[in-house]
This record gives sequence, C-alpha cells and structure tokens, in this order.
Amino acid sequence: QVQLVESGGGLVQAGGSLRLSCAASGRTFSSGSMGWFRQAPGKEREFVARIRWSGGSTFYADSVKGRFTISRDNTKNTVWLQMNSLKPEDTAVYYCAASPSPWASSRSDYNYWGQGTQVTVSS
Repeated sequence: QVQLVESGGGLVQAGGSLRLSCAASGRTFSSGSMGWFRQAPGKEREFVARIRWSGGSTFYADSVKGRFTISRDNTKNTVWLQMNSLKPEDTAVYYCAASPSPWASSRSDYNYWGQGTQVTVSS
C-alpha cells in the first residue's frame, strides 16, 4: 500500500502563488510516476501534471503549462506542485496520485490517491 498526504492548499488572490506538497509513504514506486489532478465543483477530475521518479521528466496540462511546476525529491518521497499566476478557474480540490508506471497518462493509470487539498483563488 502507498499512503499519500497532501498539504499546502488555501485561499489566494488571483495572480498569487501556492505550493502544494505530497508526502508518500509505504510501498513507493522508484520507477513509477506521481501526478497531480484537480476537481472543481460539478466537474470531472482532470489531469494537471506528472513527474517520473526516475529521471524527473515532467508533463503538464495545457491549462497550467508555464504557470505550474512539478518537482520531486526521491530521498524524501515527496512531490511538490508550485503554482504561480493563479487564476479563479484554478479553484479546485487538488489530489496527489501515484502510479507504478513511468508512462502514466490517465486517471486509471494511478492506483493510489491522497485525500485532496482545497485551493481557492479569488478574483
């Protein structure tokens, strides 16, 4: 089992920044991927960003490219999502997820999920 705990959410004004953290424990995947997803009220959960534990290659949704940065520290089993230039449409519950596959691309590729952390961006 893998346990994921997110932190760092909160309320911020448009144009501001937040940094989310995701601490992984238990059985971690040294060759897998970690992803961030988000779910706004009344909408489906959508992909935000992904990083591979090995090599650190990243991939972003077009809606956050250039504003968000995903990073990781393998020694601490921790992943971060730095969110800059936040917009009201970024308001959502943000979830961290773990996959054993380095090629994880969709929600179904991720086996483990955190409880989520709320991000609210005011206009």
